[in-house]
Amino acid sequence: PRLDEGDMVLEVRKLPEVSLTEAVALDLRVERALRGIPEIVHVVGRAGAPEIASDPMSMSASDVYVTFKPRDAWRRGLTKDDLGREILARIAAAVPEVGVGLSQPIEMRTNELVAGIRSDVALLLHGRDLDELLRLGQEAAAVIGKIPGAVDVRVQQVAGSRYLRIIPDRARLARYGLTIEDVNQAAETLAVGHPVGDVLEGERRFGIVVKVNHGYAGDTEPLLALPLRSVTGQVVPLGDVASIVLRTGPAEIAREAQSRRLSVEFNVRERDLQSVVDEARTRVAAAVPLPVGYRAEWGGQFEHYTEAKQRLLFVVPVALGLIAFLLWMTFDDLRAAALISLGVPFAVAGGLLALAARGLPLSISAGVGFVALFGVAVLNGLVLVSFARDLERQGMPHDEAIRQATELRLRPVLMTALVASLGFVPMALSTEPGAEVQRPLATVVIGGLLSATLLTLFVLPVLYAWLARPLASASPPAPLQLRGEGSADGDEPTV
Repeated sequence: PRLDEGDMVLEVRKLPEVSLTEAVALDLRVERALRGIPEIVHVVGRAGAPEIASDPMSMSASDVYVTFKPRDAWRRGLTKDDLGREILARIAAAVPEVGVGLSQPIEMRTNELVAGIRSDVALLLHGRDLDELLRLGQEAAAVIGKIPGAVDVRVQQVAGSRYLRIIPDRARLARYGLTIEDVNQAAETLAVGHPVGDVLEGERRFGIVVKVNHGYAGDTEPLLALPLRSVTGQVVPLGDVASIVLRTGPAEIAREAQSRRLSVEFNVRERDLQSVVDEARTRVAAAVPLPVGYRAEWGGQFEHYTEAKQRLLFVVPVALGLIAFLLWMTFDDLRAAALISLGVPFAVAGGLLALAARGLPLSISAGVGFVALFGVAVLNGLVLVSFARDLERQGMPHDEAIRQATELRLRPVLMTALVASLGFVPMALSTEPGAEVQRPLATVVIGGLLSATLLTLFVLPVLYAWLARPLASASPPAPLQLRGEGSADGDEPTV
C-alpha cells in the first residue's frame, strides 16, 4: 500500500521556455496561495537544476515542499486527501498558468530511481517521430484520465520551445569570402559567447568570453546587423549572408534503449495501485493502437508489487510444504496431519473476509500476514489433536478421547488465539505514519485466527472423530500377572 509520509511535495510544471527568474516568481505565487490553510506549517520551494546529476530537472519543473501540523491539530474530519484537494484548488485559482501534481518526498525519489519518473505510474512510449509520440501520448492521457483513481495525468513536455534558426546563403558567403564556420562563430557569440582568451590571477585562470547582449524581444533586425569580417578584412552584416527565422521545436528529447521516449505519468488515489494499472493497460491497448516501430512499456511503483508477488508465490507454497512435512514427522500419520492442516484454508477465508469488511486491498503486507497466520492457525489444531492422541494411548476410546480433549484444551486454544490476536490490535487500529503497511497485516492475522479458532473448537473434533484412524494402542492393556512362590509349575517367583 501507499505509505503516508506525513509531509507533501508539489511538482510544479511550467512552460518549457520559462526563465529562472520567472520560475522563481511562479513558485513564490504558489507558496503565497497556500498561506491561508491552517494545517500548513512551512512551504519551501526549490527551482533550477543542481550542478551534479543526482536530480536532473529543467527550469520548467520545480518542487515545493509542504510540512503539516500534527493530525490532532487539523480541522475536525479533515483527511490528507481532502487537504490535497484544497491545495490544488487554491493553486488553480491563484496560479492558473502552472500545472501541479501531488506526491511525497521519499515516494518521489523512489519513483525516480525505479522508472525515472516522478509519479506513481508511467506509460513509456518509444518510437522515432516526436510528433507521433506526442499524438499517441495525448490520446493515452485522455483515456487514462477517465479511469477512477487516476489523477494528475500529464504528458511529458517535448514541444513548445522557441528557437532562432540562422539559415546561411552559401552563394553569398562564397561571394564575400566567408565560410560556414564564420556564421557558426556568430551564432555562438549570440547564444553563449565566444571565448577570446584567458586572464591569470595567481594560480587561478579566468576565461574571457565575448557575448552580444541582444535582449531579443521578437525583433530580428539587431541580430541581422551582427558584423562578420571576411578574409579580405571587409565587414559584412549577418543579414547579407543569412536569414534568421523563429521556429518552435522540441523542449526536451528523452532517449532510452537507443530510441526516443515520451512518458505519460499519473498518480493513484483512493484505489489500489495494481487494479488501476490493469484497467489502464486494457483501455489504452484497446483505444490507442501503436504504429509499426512503436512500443509501449509500463513502469512505476507497481513494479515493486509485481516483484514481491513473485517472491510470495514461491514463499507461500514452501511454507505450507514445510508445515505439512513437520506435522507428518510429528504424528507419522497423514490423516492427522491433513486434518490439522485444514486450519490453513479456514484461516485464509477469515483473513480475506476481514480485509473485505475493512475495505482493505489484498496487498503485499496482507500476503506477509497470511504467511505469519499459517503457523498460528496450525498450532491450535496441533494442541487439540496431540492431546487427544495422548488420551488414546492411555487407553481411552477414540470418540471419548477427542471429546475430552476438546473440553480440556478449550482454555489453551483460546489463550493461544487471544494472545496472538490482541498483540496485533494496536497495529490494526493505528493511524500513525506507516500504518498503511501495518493495518492489512494485522487485519489478516486477527480475522484468520478468529475463523481458525472456530474451526478448531467446532469442526475439527467432528472431522477427527469421523476420519482419523484410531491408534492401535487404544485397546486396554493386559493386566500384569504375578507368579510367586508356590506356583503350580514350581518356578522361581517372576513378574
